[in-house]
Amino acid sequence: MKIKERVEKMRIALDEKGVSAYIIPSSDPHQSEYVADHWQARSWISGFTGSAGTVAITPYKAALWTDSRYFLQGVEQLEGTGIDLMKQGLSETPSLEEWILANVKAGDVVACDGANFSAAYIQKLNRLLENNHIILDYNFDVFKKIWNNRPPLPQTQVFEHDVQFAGKSRVEKIAAVRSNMGNADAHLITTLDDIAWLLNIRGSDVECNPVSIAYCIVEKTRVYLFIDENKLSKELESSFANENIFIKPYDEITSFLKSMSDGQSILINMNTVSAQLYDAIPRNVNIVKGNTIPTRLKTIKNNTEIKHIREVMAKDAVALQRLFMWLDKELEHRKVSEVEVSDQLASFRKMGSDYYGESFPAIVGYKGNGAIVHYRPEEGKCAMIAKEGILLLDSGGQYHNGTTDITRTVSLGNPTAIQKRHFTLVLKGHIALAMQHFPKGTLGIQLDTLTRQFLWKDDLNFGHGTGHGVGFFLNVHEGPQGIGPIPQGRYMEPFYEGMFTSNEPGLYITNEYGIRIENLVLAVNATKGDFGQFLQFETVTLFPIDQQLIDKELMTTEEINWLNNYHQEVWEKVSPLLSTEEEREWLKVRCGEM
Repeated sequence: MKIKERVEKMRIALDEKGVSAYIIPSSDPHQSEYVADHWQARSWISGFTGSAGTVAITPYKAALWTDSRYFLQGVEQLEGTGIDLMKQGLSETPSLEEWILANVKAGDVVACDGANFSAAYIQKLNRLLENNHIILDYNFDVFKKIWNNRPPLPQTQVFEHDVQFAGKSRVEKIAAVRSNMGNADAHLITTLDDIAWLLNIRGSDVECNPVSIAYCIVEKTRVYLFIDENKLSKELESSFANENIFIKPYDEITSFLKSMSDGQSILINMNTVSAQLYDAIPRNVNIVKGNTIPTRLKTIKNNTEIKHIREVMAKDAVALQRLFMWLDKELEHRKVSEVEVSDQLASFRKMGSDYYGESFPAIVGYKGNGAIVHYRPEEGKCAMIAKEGILLLDSGGQYHNGTTDITRTVSLGNPTAIQKRHFTLVLKGHIALAMQHFPKGTLGIQLDTLTRQFLWKDDLNFGHGTGHGVGFFLNVHEGPQGIGPIPQGRYMEPFYEGMFTSNEPGLYITNEYGIRIENLVLAVNATKGDFGQFLQFETVTLFPIDQQLIDKELMTTEEINWLNNYHQEVWEKVSPLLSTEEEREWLKVRCGEM
């Protein structure tokens, strides 16, 4: 069924229900960034496959809102669908809510499925619509009616994440959560990575994210895990039982909340608990609104995790080096597709110990495709790479002992002066953040300018954040912290020792090339004195930066020293893991001093 036919089918269903506008998010009942196929409703109705986007449909109009990472992808995927692309962040683009108000009238009904929206958002939207005498029905899942052959809920097996990697047992983690619950009798946890971290379990219900679909409630003496018990081995069930962790069916979470007793209190995060679950909590239960406790705990990596992070980066570098050596040889006699590069990299990573899978589908962007920030090559549609131009490769691996995420931009021929200038400006921003000392508690928005300052001098910029938190054998995008230019959300979070984050400034020239340099960094103590504790970032990613693309005249002595020291560290930590003299020579050349 074509996209236009799906939209028309929805319009018929909305008309039968008396609905004037319907909103479809990217999320699932757990407010996940990446969702299982069962909840890919927005992609199904629009054809747009980016991870961020919201669709609104009325009888005569349809539109999709997404951020600058996906503008080029949105233009391409929405062409011919009848769905307008709304570019978030541009002054001329109305917000979703403004667009809704402009396309419905007083007395109309706006609908959505409250299971896939946070309680905080639904309350905000409801106030706005009520003020304009518009009705909000957030208990209508139109896709039950129109989406035939909808994928079922995933049924992958859950497995234990060994404490030798996790560093702390689930008993210790549960105790830490309880110590942060205050006077609350219970804490509802809906976010999948927080549940996986808390209970030291992993799964594969969501592509590239080693999580399992579940809910969790922590009480003072008991823990309840709402999950399909067929996913659990007898051994894991037994371990849970011995630790007062009780298993209940996934779909019983609503009835469990409804059965809470008068006077009980429950701690919830209004930004991650769905409107549907919020409504299930009886009004005579005291709702304590706050943060999801495991989110704050898991972002500070423990010493065992940090040890493994440092080890896994060297292992991942070996796979990446073998990929580039392979590509160099292949390009001597043929062109190579972007998809083949992605597949080949995955195969090299599989050769490493403790490898589990990709941490996200590799972004292999040759020439103009590199300017599509979250580009994903497809067989038959992707570019053929030749021995010229610029290639952007953003990829990562999931290992039992850590998660990796690295971007390298490389020249495959003779770069132009402007390409070298652009690359060097991005590199200078990357190095500025990597070298910076900053007070403990500094916000991500304060650090962001460091990476943009050199681009700004040339009236250049990039439209995405500079950095995101990274999980430990968990989601490659992890909160709460981030580095970016917008005064809200993760960019307003303070940085503390042990946070694991990306450093990835970029620059994108539409239809020509993309540049991004990404390393992962750990926040570590720097100095302590009269002005308090200062932190700095330890760069843990270990792979050479392409010196062919550097304009040395634009670099300061301090920046050159940083790069030389970084390459020396790469050589010292990666070369012992290489198998052949040819591999060592390849690395030695690329780690040579400027």
